[in-house]
Parts: sequence; C-alpha cells; structure tokens
Amino acid sequence: MATGYFITGTDTGVGKTLVSCALLHAFAARGKAVAGMKPVAAGCENGKWMDVELLIAASNVAAPREWINPYALIPPVAPHIAAKRMGIEIDTTVILRACHELQNVAEIVIVEGIGGFLVPLNSQCDTGDMALALGFPVILVVGMRLGCLNHALLTAQAVRATGLPLAGWVANQVDPQMIEFEENVRALEQRLACLLLGVLPFTQDAAAQKFSALLSISDLELAG
Repeated sequence: MATGYFITGTDTGVGKTLVSCALLHAFAARGKAVAGMKPVAAGCENGKWMDVELLIAASNVAAPREWINPYALIPPVAPHIAAKRMGIEIDTTVILRACHELQNVAEIVIVEGIGGFLVPLNSQCDTGDMALALGFPVILVVGMRLGCLNHALLTAQAVRATGLPLAGWVANQVDPQMIEFEENVRALEQRLACLLLGVLPFTQDAAAQKFSALLSISDLELAG
C-alpha cells in the first residue's frame, strides 16, 4: 500500500499546487511511482481545472480522472457553496475510495487540499475532516507575506488538533516585497516545531520541476 502526504496551506493562493507538483517531481526523481490528487477543485477555466491539470502533468502514474479529482466544481467559490449550486454534496467516503484506488497504482500519493485547513466541504465536514479520513501526514505551505505568522501557527495548531502529524512545512515567498523575510522564516522555523522542507523564492513563472530541487524530501524519508 502506498504512502502519501496531505498538502494544506495558510490560505488560498499560497502555492499548494506548486509545492504539490514539486514534491511529485522530487519523489519521481528518486525513482518513485507518484500520483497527484485534488479531491475537490473549484473554479473552471476554459473547461479545465488548472490545479488538476498541473498535478496530472507532474505525476508519472496514469490514473482515471475520477480518482485524481472526484469533485470538479464549476463556480470559483468555497467548495460547499459551489457544490450546493451544482446540486451535489461532497462525500468524504467517495474521496477516500478514490484515494485508495490511487494507492494501489502509486507508491506515493500527494493530496492537495482546497483553500486552508478548515474550509467547509459540506454542512458537517471540512478539509481537516477529509485529511483525517485519508490519514496522511500533513505538509503546510506558508505563503510568506504580512500576517503569515499568525496564519501558519493557527493552521499548525488546527492540524495537530486532529491528531495528524505535521510532517513539515514550506516557506513560499508570495510577496517579493515582504519586509524581514528571512527573520519571519526563522520565527516560524522556531515555532512550528517540524521540518522546514524548503524555501521557495518569488518568481513570476514558478516551475515546479525546478523548485523540486529546493525541497529536502530526504528529511521526510528520514523522519518517516
């Protein structure tokens, strides 16, 4: 049975897809069969869900799209609202079943969440519940910008409250003008109490395969 990681972030737009794809490339470079999964995607652009397309492109295992992305929601809004507009309800058992299928064909499954860690999926469940059902260690992507310290520490607290291990975190510089960037990274490194897997610099055209070299997944393997 495959292992995997659940990728969450301090907010939407902080680089979860970039980091997920970089992890896929990094594990693939070590000879692993890898598959990306986006259980819930919201926001369709020209008939495509770009996060899903990028995860598929970064994977080296082919799988049916319904395993990779069980819920493809058209409206670009919070998933529980998008699902309601489409007359469906997100069911974590469907997601879990799809993930198990991927685990049968890949050695490593990288599951990208949607939004932050506590985004509602339906009237009862949020992404934290989904992560707990999947049972994978969590990797936190911190969008490095003003306010990220509070967001990162609260997210880490929420992850650990589920009982899931926080395997590591990635500092992604989303604001090139962030004052005291390095000092903020050091502050989080001291307080998050988990592996800093990498620091990704700001770039207009971020390339996941290039950034994969900046991630220390050997630390993950040693920790595991």
